[in-house]
Amino acid sequence: MIEFAGNDVPPFGRTTKSRPCVSVVVPVFNEEQNIPILLKALVDALGNVAGDFEIIAVNDGSRDGSLAALIEAGKVCAQLRIVDFRRNFGQTAALMAGIDHAVGEIVVLIDADLQNDPRDIPMLIDKLSQGFDVVSGWRQDRKDARLSRYFPSRVANAIISWISGVRLHDYGCTLKAYHADVLKGVRLYGEMHRFIPIYAHWMGGRVIEVPVRHHARKFGRSNYGLERVVKVLLDLVVVKFLDRYLVKPIYVFGGFAALSLAASVVTLATMIGLKLFAGVSMISTPLPLLAAMTFLVGVLSILMGLLAEIMVRTYFEAQNRPHYAVRKLYNFPDRD
Repeated sequence: MIEFAGNDVPPFGRTTKSRPCVSVVVPVFNEEQNIPILLKALVDALGNVAGDFEIIAVNDGSRDGSLAALIEAGKVCAQLRIVDFRRNFGQTAALMAGIDHAVGEIVVLIDADLQNDPRDIPMLIDKLSQGFDVVSGWRQDRKDARLSRYFPSRVANAIISWISGVRLHDYGCTLKAYHADVLKGVRLYGEMHRFIPIYAHWMGGRVIEVPVRHHARKFGRSNYGLERVVKVLLDLVVVKFLDRYLVKPIYVFGGFAALSLAASVVTLATMIGLKLFAGVSMISTPLPLLAAMTFLVGVLSILMGLLAEIMVRTYFEAQNRPHYAVRKLYNFPDRD
């Protein structure tokens, strides 16, 4: 059981009436033994931050006593908020729920397995005050299995950096700090929580990476496996597509259609050339079938692109949502 007695509770943490300046989001899945230690460490670390704070723990369908441990801690820790899922929805969904319920001007994400160190949070917040929008943790001295975790992670990070253009060493580190306005309008699915720095960079945000502590897991077991690398890379394809072609999907469908139609023309020309100059019968080769198939694929791709254009316009217009993002307005009169 977690205990906060006497001076363990920061003076500014006694009241919950004022709006907190820092919201810490913690996804929890089967971390019963880690919860008391983590919450104590968070309260101690955040006691050095000027202003109120809140800790939002999202119980992601834990099958052990994690929820009971959180409820017990909430009786003595006034800053603790608990979001309890009906079932396990995954880390990204848990982080998204925590972000949705956060009201702080700064949002910090951290894992519940004690491998991230809460003592690094003040340093991340200090970097935000220097004008950055996202501060991403980098586990330089990572305490994980090299074959199953460390090496696949390095490969994935290199691929993500190359495709996205945002050079980070450690996309998989959950410990990150954000200005809350960077997270507005961001919706996360799959394993996309690690791509928030990419979203922020594409929208003009300033992103910096700083080394953070990393500890070996003491309690419980890791919920990550090699299959997660494949999921992350597939999600990256989605993110890249949405960034480049969400507003004009006809470009990607039209490009593929152009390639298919060009292949059809080349195939048809080859088929006619063989007939005229080599005396090869058209029906003795698969070229007629190939020409017809590539032509149909090209036409269907154009039609799919047109349908996608209609859906995109319906999406934006139904929500009255612009396809651009404004950081700030200057010299505009006040509006009711």
